[in-house]
Amino acid sequence: MSYRTLIQAAELAHLLKDSPARVAVFDTSFDLTDPAAGGRSYRAGHIPGARYLSLDEHLSGSKTGRNGRHPLPDREAFAAQMAQRGVKDGVQVVVYDRAGAMYAARLWWMLRWAGHEDVAVLDGGLSAWQALGLPLETDDAGAAPSDALPLDAASSQPPRPARATTVDRDTLLRNLGHPTRLVIDARSADRFRGENETLDPIGGRIPGARNRFFKDNLGSDGRFKPAEVLHAEWLAVTEGRAPQELVMQCGSGVTACHNLLAMAHAGLEGAALYPGSWSEWSAWPDAPVATGPV
Repeated sequence: MSYRTLIQAAELAHLLKDSPARVAVFDTSFDLTDPAAGGRSYRAGHIPGARYLSLDEHLSGSKTGRNGRHPLPDREAFAAQMAQRGVKDGVQVVVYDRAGAMYAARLWWMLRWAGHEDVAVLDGGLSAWQALGLPLETDDAGAAPSDALPLDAASSQPPRPARATTVDRDTLLRNLGHPTRLVIDARSADRFRGENETLDPIGGRIPGARNRFFKDNLGSDGRFKPAEVLHAEWLAVTEGRAPQELVMQCGSGVTACHNLLAMAHAGLEGAALYPGSWSEWSAWPDAPVATGPV
């Protein structure tokens, strides 16, 4: 059995016990205000055999000042790096973090973008694993190898077809004049309105966008809401539009992946990601900006 959206802690424990060679686990814990915090928390305790990947160092490419805070790396080079870490056909990948899948969803989406299908997020993150009394490791053996390929380096590995799609800034600029796609913003409501912006130079949103805060995908227990609940909520947000008519964005292309994961879990797969998101959009002096309530 393969898992392609969410996996429960008991299911992961079963896989690691019965088929450890066919499972690759990654810890993506991170803190936007303290980039070293994720590595520290990993070293303090992680799921046995898990390897650590940093949002800044391993899940983002080079910044130009105009392509956002967490631009995507070269797709083929990223796929080659993940192959070095054991991601290949027949391997079930499981990703987790300590922030409600805020960062784990980014790697989930990136692996699908790189062509890997059997990847799932641990529902409830590390706390769900600990709640079952399951063991942790405290060594640093899973750190990224120093001889890994640079993310922007060319790769000779044949690329696999992407299982996720993106749109760029120019596409969304054209969409403003002739809207055929609805943009969904995963940021908090205050940032969506252009208030309390602390991460990007200016506040606001892409004109015409709607808001779905990524944390609304979770229940009070920190786990994803049931698929049928998410399905109903997302149909309400999008007014029944087909997923292929939707574009997910956020501040820098990270929490938008949380919305994409929630939609896939709800059976609404097919929306695109705007990787640069608000941090790219707002970096251009001529960028159209909307503020205030919708």
